[in-house]
Order: sequence, then structure tokens, then C-alpha cells
Amino acid sequence: MNITIRPMTQTDVDRCGRICFEAFTALADRHNFLPDFPSPEFSVQLATSFFANPKIYAIVADNENGDIVGSNYLWEYDSIRAIGPISIAPNAQARGAGKQLMDAVMERGAGSDGIRLVQDAFNTASMSLYAKFGFDVKEPLVRIEGVVNGDVPAGIEVRPIRETDLAQCADLCRKTHGIERMNELRNTPPFLTSFVAVRDGRVTAYASAPHFWALNHAVAESDADMQAVLTGAGHLSGGKPLSFLLPTRQTNLFRWCLNEGMRVIKPSTLMSTGRYEEPHGCFLPSVGY
Repeated sequence: MNITIRPMTQTDVDRCGRICFEAFTALADRHNFLPDFPSPEFSVQLATSFFANPKIYAIVADNENGDIVGSNYLWEYDSIRAIGPISIAPNAQARGAGKQLMDAVMERGAGSDGIRLVQDAFNTASMSLYAKFGFDVKEPLVRIEGVVNGDVPAGIEVRPIRETDLAQCADLCRKTHGIERMNELRNTPPFLTSFVAVRDGRVTAYASAPHFWALNHAVAESDADMQAVLTGAGHLSGGKPLSFLLPTRQTNLFRWCLNEGMRVIKPSTLMSTGRYEEPHGCFLPSVGY
């Protein structure tokens, strides 16, 4: 199949969103997992927000007939770049489009401090592709979902994030990861809410989108602070289920989630090229990093 890679245009967005839904749903169905996206319309909404963001480089793959067969995104918010979601139409997979879409974003991201992504651990084809591109496995993850019914500990306030919290969030992120993710945090889509936990007058945890696993990242001084911000986010959202990626090496937090009644949806893998510091403290990654 002859493939042409080009920048995404406004007229491409609907088709790209629907391909993303179809591709990820077909993959989940083959492996008996729940789909990543609830509907084609939700995927189109995400594609619309990605395309409209000047900090996200959006590209498509056309076949020889000029039909779109896939898309990919490079997140350029901060010093570390992030890839995804990359998706290929089910009837066009394993024919070279995915590799060319990856070639394009890797070339675009050359010279950055590093590039990261999250892939489904059961998708051996994508894991192999990313390994060939130089990505190293850094963290085993699970997507975990459910309602947390406990209480926020006394002395900790959980509330929606404010502009005045961002400096402390940046400091917390630097202490944990050695990098900042403030541009990503600032650009959390308006249909999602970010939360902070405040203890002794300072921010001790934040979660950017704890109800949508793909865009959520979180950092906390301790497991207790992470538990507090997640519990509070659930309470402030009318019992809406939490949904996030959890590094399973954080065994205490993992067991707490399970004991609270959350359930594992699927396994994933955090992969990275370039700069990567082992995190110091409690964290949750987004699909990007």
C-alpha cells in the first residue's frame, strides 16, 4: 500500500476520530477487553480538541486513493514529548502505515529531551514496533476504574485546581520526575477537572484528570496524599467513577485501590526514549507520560 503522510486538516478530524474508535475497539474485542472509548462521538470530540491545540502536532496517513487510513499525534507541551494515540483503520493494518506515522513523529521529536508513550501490554505488535524505534520499557501499568467511597483524612482539603496552585504543582512534579508538566496541566480539556490536595497550607498532591485515564497524570508527596486527592475527586464529582493508569510497582497504592472496590480493566506499558529519571515518590502517568 502506498502511503502519504501529511498534516491533519479540519475536514480530516471526524474521520480520524472514528478510525481511532474503530481501531481501538477492534483490538479490545479481539483480546476480550473493554473498549478504550465509549462511542465514536467521544473519539471525535478528542480528535477535535487535539487538532485545535497548537501544542499537538497532528498528522494523517492517506492511501493511494487519497483515503485516510490512520493518524498520529505528538504532544509538544513540555521538554519531554509524548506520542499518541496512533490508530490505523482495521482494514489497513499491518501494511506499513503505522511505521510511517511513527517515522514522522520521531523525526519531528528529534532533539527533544525525550519521547514517551503508553501501549497496551497485550498488543505485542505495537510493543515490538516501539522497541524497534528505540523505546525502552520503563513501567508496568494497569488501567483501573471504580468509585472510591472512603473519607478524605482530617487536615487535608481536596478541591479543584486554581491558577495559584500551579507553581507548587510544578515543584512537586520536579521533585518526583525531575521535569515539569505544567503546560500539559494547563491544557487539560475544559470538559475535565483537575484537583489538588492541600495539607498544612501547601499542595501535596494533584491529579489532572482522574476521571479519564488517558489524559490523567498525578503526583503526590506520599501514598496517603495520593489516596486523599483521588478520594476527594470522587466525592466532588457526585460519585462518578475514577479512571486512571496505575504503576503496579506501587504496591501499597495498588492494594488500596483494590480494597476500595476499584477493578483492573487492562494492562499497559510505559515506554520511553531519551531522558528518564526513576520517579521519587507517588505518581500516576497519563497516556503520554
